[in-house]
Amino acid sequence: MTSKGFDLGGVIVATALFYKEDSSAPAGLAVDYDRYAEHCDWLISNGCRGVGPNGSLGEYSSLTDEERRRVVQVAVEAVGGRGLVVAGVHGAGWHQARHWAELAKADGADGVLALPPILYRASDEEVVDHYRHIAEAGLPMMVYNNPFDTKVDLVPELVARLAEIDEVVAIKEFSTDVRRAFAIRELCDIDVIAGADDVLLELMVDGAVGWFAGFPNTFPAESVAIYEHMVAGRYEQARELYKQLVAVFRWDSRTEFVQAIKLGMDMVGRFGGPCRPPRGPLTPAHEKQVRADMERAISGIAALSAEAV
Repeated sequence: MTSKGFDLGGVIVATALFYKEDSSAPAGLAVDYDRYAEHCDWLISNGCRGVGPNGSLGEYSSLTDEERRRVVQVAVEAVGGRGLVVAGVHGAGWHQARHWAELAKADGADGVLALPPILYRASDEEVVDHYRHIAEAGLPMMVYNNPFDTKVDLVPELVARLAEIDEVVAIKEFSTDVRRAFAIRELCDIDVIAGADDVLLELMVDGAVGWFAGFPNTFPAESVAIYEHMVAGRYEQARELYKQLVAVFRWDSRTEFVQAIKLGMDMVGRFGGPCRPPRGPLTPAHEKQVRADMERAISGIAALSAEAV
């Protein structure tokens, strides 16, 4: 935990969102709030520290304003104080992002996750200004480094400037450069949170204290077990479990990550379902590979469980 005192340790799940067919809804798909509430409850019941509504995995950019706000409200209601709700407040400009942060605070979220300006390659000064204005909403903030989607890289030197903002307590590190964890902590007192599922072990060894994750939507209990093994220093146990899952975890860093995770949920007996545009179905080749990776993960977990009996 940083000296700022807000603890983001544990597995916080960037939640997938679910739809049901409705010809009057956008793209013929209405948000299934009941199914989403049940999913948030299931994640918490399986040991996850919290949920992250309205992230990229939650397809925030495909939602209406009314839907986007309601998703946070449903998450807060479903978690019911048993864990954290860290709402995505991403926006093209700070005026939009701060608006979502203000609504998240009003609706009971514990903190926010914020990308730099989306759709615009912002300068360092513009990035700092962006986060300063979001901070005015008054909630603890995890800044989100995803240079692949935003074309803005929150390099350690820039993170150090952002850490001077009181509300900025952590960074979700998705650059996949595991050297960043040491570099960030050398420059400032901010928690590093693993943001890409397939570099979790490396980042935690280097000092990441939490995991803001995608595939725990499919494997929550197993993901929590990996995290807890790492925290306790049981690296061999963590590695053995991680080995069964890392092939599917790699999909978290690919363009088709939402579709892959939703297919994974379908395969373990949950519900993933379709995505709204612009995301379409997986190609036959991608679906075949996701299914093969998932089948290997499911059988590997089963084998480990059998050995433990």
